[in-house]
Amino acid sequence: MRKKLVVLSGAGMSAESGIKTFRDSGGLWEQYRVEEVASIEGWYRNPDLVQRFYNERRRQLEGAQPNDGHQGLAALEKEFDVQIITQNVDNLHERAGSTKVLHLHGQLTQARSSSNPTLIIEIGYRDIAPGEKASDGTPLRPNIVWFGEAVPAMTEAAELASHADIFAVIGTSLNVYPAAGLIHYVPIATPVFIIDPKPVAVYTHHKIDTIAEGAGRGVVILTEKLAAF
Repeated sequence: MRKKLVVLSGAGMSAESGIKTFRDSGGLWEQYRVEEVASIEGWYRNPDLVQRFYNERRRQLEGAQPNDGHQGLAALEKEFDVQIITQNVDNLHERAGSTKVLHLHGQLTQARSSSNPTLIIEIGYRDIAPGEKASDGTPLRPNIVWFGEAVPAMTEAAELASHADIFAVIGTSLNVYPAAGLIHYVPIATPVFIIDPKPVAVYTHHKIDTIAEGAGRGVVILTEKLAAF
């Protein structure tokens, strides 16, 4: 039976594809306040601004391509049962060929009803028009989990982490909860790899193998290390 490799990916995973991160210098938080575009309060206060923000992100995503890190994780499916848990709302893991991807924070290429989280439609890369309605008559909103909202996929993510034979963290500072808490569901004997060019402060009793590289080079090194498994 193939070993289960569970990967938690964050914004740094897609940075090499040109997807702007929020917290780095020049990131999106310097252009927009989080309260304005990534909170449920911001949606209630100024839905047109929020729609414009995510319409811009969707257009950016359409022109982006999976990077070597995405491609490398997809290739690992030949040897491992790879399950990706991503904090990213882009579709670059899927476009690279990964077949098991759980999105914690929603998907940019989807929209949903404002009142019914299960009423979801695929919109691809098109804009959501001002005042556009879902089929239930409520405003159509991005299918994104904003600050101030519950993360419905956390239960499934925790279950996946609890059965990991190998756990890898790529491109996330482990500062954003509840996703950052997933490492605490990983069995203590499970080897943990952290790929990030910047130091990641993590408080855990797991044995950590740190790879101080970006996603592309980091996944190459991870693949080499996994040959021992």
